[in-house]
Amino acid sequence: MAIPPPSRTNDSIIRIFNFELRMQYSVVHLKYSFAQEWEQDLLEQALCDIGFEVFDGENAYIQTSVLEDNQEAIETLIADTEGVELLSIELCEDINWNAQWEAEHEIIELPLGVRITPHCAFGAGHHETTSMMIEALLQAKEQDWFAPNRNVLDMGCGTGILGIMAKKCGASQVVAVDIDDKSVANTLENAQSNAVELDVRLGSTPPDGEYDLILANIHRNILIEHMPAYAKNLKEGGELWLSGFYKEDIAYLTQAAEQVGLKHTETNCHNEWQWLRLKK
Repeated sequence: MAIPPPSRTNDSIIRIFNFELRMQYSVVHLKYSFAQEWEQDLLEQALCDIGFEVFDGENAYIQTSVLEDNQEAIETLIADTEGVELLSIELCEDINWNAQWEAEHEIIELPLGVRITPHCAFGAGHHETTSMMIEALLQAKEQDWFAPNRNVLDMGCGTGILGIMAKKCGASQVVAVDIDDKSVANTLENAQSNAVELDVRLGSTPPDGEYDLILANIHRNILIEHMPAYAKNLKEGGELWLSGFYKEDIAYLTQAAEQVGLKHTETNCHNEWQWLRLKK
């Protein structure tokens, strides 16, 4: 399979975690002149990997202690990236980021009485990729797809929103996995507040199991990497629902799926974001 070009990613959405104390932050002022939107997304993802937590336009926020430990790497990354210029770095006022986030993003009310408190940004239900997944889950419920005994895997669970919705729609068992321990904690909290039982795990790869449905709202390159594991752990006739990517990514995903015996059966889109249904 040909190596795909860099993908735009929904991971550039602001990431804010539940800090118990106010911490000292610095703001890095940048100037963008990218030719393509995904180039900014890739830079912000690389900055996230270093430790940046908040992106507001061309301002990037990071704990001052993390900045001090990684300043050379940050400056090198920016210097080596075409289309971005480092203007300045300065201390910013002492801000309780979690309080600010929750003030701006109140508890999310969803169908079936689901309420989500988003201590981490992605998975609050606002984003197109999440809303398309929820729409598909509700349609499956209306068609009695979840009865009887459907097992679901939610990869990259974030706040737990999709796993909780799947459980409310009638899933028998839901395994929810995320690479970030704070997301795991947030999923457990939201599951408890919605009175549903999820098997929540910390991990970066799909766990072995026999699933009727796998939900994966993740970066395109990770979806491609995990495709063999998705196929291996889907029951015969099971479905894989993917989102978190753009139209130009579909060909790479469907090619990877076909190579492991998964058939593309449906596409949906909301603005630029895409959703795919694949079947084993």
